Amino acid sequence: MADVRVRYFAAAADAAGRVDETLSVPGATVGDLRELLVNRYGESMARVLRSGSILVDGVVSRDPERTLGTGADVLPRFSGG
Repeated sequence: MADVRVRYFAAAADAAGRVDETLSVPGATVGDLRELLVNRYGESMARVLRSGSILVDGVVSRDPERTLGTGADVLPRFSGG
């Protein structure tokens, strides 16, 4: 289990109802964090995670087996124009 500072941006912050928090993540992988967030915040967070990204110590990771560092950022899909 690892304590990870999780920061939420835009729609992820809306889904979580906060901009950051520290979570104890069993297993300490990106997949474990995703599962914890969906269980904690429900379908609105699941929607964000389906198309968004998790940055682990500043690097995008879609590998569910990647080990978490001390920080993770949850970002919704961004579109530009």
